[in-house]
Amino acid sequence: MLTDLHGLCRYMAWSNRVFYQAVAALPEGEAERHRPMLFGSILNLLHHVYAMDVVWQQHMIAGSHDYEKRNPPACSFTELQQKQAILDDWFVDHVAHLSRAQSCEVIEFEFIGGGLGKMTRAAMIQHVVNHTSYHRGHIEGVFYQLGVEPPTTDIPVFLRNNCDGFNGC
Repeated sequence: MLTDLHGLCRYMAWSNRVFYQAVAALPEGEAERHRPMLFGSILNLLHHVYAMDVVWQQHMIAGSHDYEKRNPPACSFTELQQKQAILDDWFVDHVAHLSRAQSCEVIEFEFIGGGLGKMTRAAMIQHVVNHTSYHRGHIEGVFYQLGVEPPTTDIPVFLRNNCDGFNGC
């Protein structure tokens, strides 16, 4: 079931891979093309998602990151696709080894824009999954503007395609 953090992270990794494949199949230059959208291009928005995933990852492991703003300069699409897949795999592995107590641990952090916050590790993970889905929705709007059918990345499709008839997750 997708009521657990591990299932949610597995879903996120799958949906990101499916989505990146669809972006890669867009006509040449469309991912980088400047347009009136959040962060100005598909590539920039995908990089924002990746960068914020790194920020939350670092909060969870008491690490540090180099991001000073939410819209850092983007790297190439191919590099970003590889980095996102590696990070998605980290989230899947990380939550697979969390105890209930660790998932409920409250972690204090500083927002990039300033100010202090605190959330449980579970809430952070839920936010990462939700944040990714939210921004895929923005990009799907661009797919429709281009006359391209976006991929279906709904949880029921993930379950159907990856979970032994909805029972094996």
